[in-house]
Amino acid sequence: MNPTSGVIKNAWDLYKSHWKHLLAISFGIYIALALVTALLTAVLSWLGLILAALVSIIGANLLQGALVKAVEDIRDGRADMSLKETLDGARPRLGAIILTSILAGLGIALGLVLLIAPGLYLMTIWAVVIPVVVIESKSTTESFGRSKQLVSGYGWSVFGLILLMMLLMIGVGIVLGAILAFLPTWLESFLSNVVSGGLTAPFWALAVTILYFRLREAKEGSTPQPGSPTGTSIPAPPTGMSIPAPPA
Repeated sequence: MNPTSGVIKNAWDLYKSHWKHLLAISFGIYIALALVTALLTAVLSWLGLILAALVSIIGANLLQGALVKAVEDIRDGRADMSLKETLDGARPRLGAIILTSILAGLGIALGLVLLIAPGLYLMTIWAVVIPVVVIESKSTTESFGRSKQLVSGYGWSVFGLILLMMLLMIGVGIVLGAILAFLPTWLESFLSNVVSGGLTAPFWALAVTILYFRLREAKEGSTPQPGSPTGTSIPAPPTGMSIPAPPA
């Protein structure tokens, strides 16, 4: 079976089962970031804007790492780690997560600006780079290669899955914007960012992390755990395979 089949359904089922745990992580960090950045901007003016941007980058990446750890934890059907344990589990990898996210973002953006297709290609082969950083504790450079190795052979399917997830996220943003349209612009923007990000970040982390485990299982075999929707993989020697580039 194609490892991308059923990823979104699997992610939605886990989201519904563990929404309290996941949203506590997501909204906790989003609200803290919103308050800190607003305070910095109000008190320190232009310097506050710079510091707020740095705080936002660090916080967003900590959230991403924490959610990956949370998804890894709940794959057996229950949440064993507390909020503090989840954040503590992601914190040691924060530097690598930040560097990897920045480099991936720059590479994909540059590829999209230049010819579009290279950006889509990079977006596809780096689809599971953050789960690799967090779960396998690999360096930034190793993680890019590892993500490509896992995705290779399933490029078109992964590309389609990422595209569908992006459309779902855009749809949520549009609906939320319509609901909040009666509010003042500044309040609408603030609530839209916090609520939309808080609601969608866990789902994106769920889908990408489930995809990571599915790809690892397909490439390297697995020994399923009781109650686990995807199983836990037993590592085997990497297999080099080529990946078709997605369409322009």
